[in-house]
Amino acid sequence: MLAAKGILTSEGGATSHAAVVARQFGVPCVVGASEIRIDLERRQMESNGVVVKEGEWISVDGTTGNVFLGRIPTTAPKLEEQTDLLTLLQWADEICATPGIRQGWPDRGLQVWTNADYPADARRARSYGAVGIGLCRTEHMFFETERLPIVQRMILAETSEERAAALNELLPYQRSDFEGLFEAMDGYPVIIRLIDPPLHEFMPDEEKLLEEVITMRVKGETEGLAEKEALLASIRAMHESNPMMGLRGVRLSIYMPEIVEMQVRAIFEAAANQALKGVVVKPEVMIPLTGTVKELEWIQPRLERIAKAVMEEKGVTFDYKFGTMIEIPRAAVTAEEIARVAEFFSFGTNDLTQMTFGYSRDDAERNFLVKYVEEGILPQNPFQTLDREGVGRLMSMAVQEGRKTRPDLEVGICGEHGGDPSSIEFCHLVGNNYVSCSPFRVPIARLAAAHAALKHRVGETTKIVEDK
Repeated sequence: MLAAKGILTSEGGATSHAAVVARQFGVPCVVGASEIRIDLERRQMESNGVVVKEGEWISVDGTTGNVFLGRIPTTAPKLEEQTDLLTLLQWADEICATPGIRQGWPDRGLQVWTNADYPADARRARSYGAVGIGLCRTEHMFFETERLPIVQRMILAETSEERAAALNELLPYQRSDFEGLFEAMDGYPVIIRLIDPPLHEFMPDEEKLLEEVITMRVKGETEGLAEKEALLASIRAMHESNPMMGLRGVRLSIYMPEIVEMQVRAIFEAAANQALKGVVVKPEVMIPLTGTVKELEWIQPRLERIAKAVMEEKGVTFDYKFGTMIEIPRAAVTAEEIARVAEFFSFGTNDLTQMTFGYSRDDAERNFLVKYVEEGILPQNPFQTLDREGVGRLMSMAVQEGRKTRPDLEVGICGEHGGDPSSIEFCHLVGNNYVSCSPFRVPIARLAAAHAALKHRVGETTKIVEDK
């Protein structure tokens, strides 16, 4: 995906891995083109009788979802050359910064942050006007070529000593990643999400591994067979019927606390190292998939002790926060309790939408969601535009209940809705502090935030609003 100039998939949806990563890298992407049949052996694909062979040109329009045969002439616009747009964006930022633009707390417009996993993403987003990182996905760092074998050793470790040894190897990598992010976002907050996906995602594909084992048995090959069989047995032991609702997020952190303890040490060592160089660091650690306050009460104090210990070791202090993602309906309706421990909320609307509707994201978009929208059963795809009546009501409840406990509670959104104008308007209405989106959607989000502020402004505002 890093090498690709465009991406076309036969499965998946708007919030699937392919779409999310492509959007972050600014690569045109069309997902869920279910009529396409891909033949890996012949190195070709077919759709409606049209065959496209490996090496032939296609053109992908990620905005409309159209895919064209052949090479279509394109241009690559540069933001710095769009002088009229830059003027509009400056006005938008001034409007959002205007006191009294909306009722209640906060009384200013939305800030626009970014989802960024690497320093290059963060620098690009800053150049587009982002004023913070609302989501850094640490698991993407684990997939790097030199790190994945270490991650797999850590997962397969049979003793805590073996797991600790693997994690000690990973720590310098993670620390280096975070140092780059803090340097790139000097003076701005950086929210880093602790490991979220189930562990099987870091392991070899079970079906492919099974094929290799069977082939070796049939051919009578014995060299390396025992190792592959042992690996296959371990992967099968991890099998879950519904892994996205299984051992992941905070549950994994409680089951294997060593992983997040390493991550928090890496975060705070990186922050301390950069602070000693004069960089203004504002780390915020996000614990994913919380469903009950008891989970936070179990894991968060352990992580806070590590944070304080690192600052003491390094002889430096700085402000930091520990918070959680609100992506399970139970967390939204018990937000008053959760805010006793969590210092900020971030709505993970991809999962919150999935769990509220009871839709599997990839399967729904590939199968019935298009039909639902065409027939008017749903007004729009809820994974692209926020469902205000259901998911939105949970969000509004969580903001209100959370601020009963913690009046200065920082609230944001980091799901894919963070770049959708209608969803951004709703975030303005419920009192979010910020929306976070992929770097290339930051300019759109800045304009949408200002539109929402003007549309719903309260009473008399300063002259700057009337001028714009």
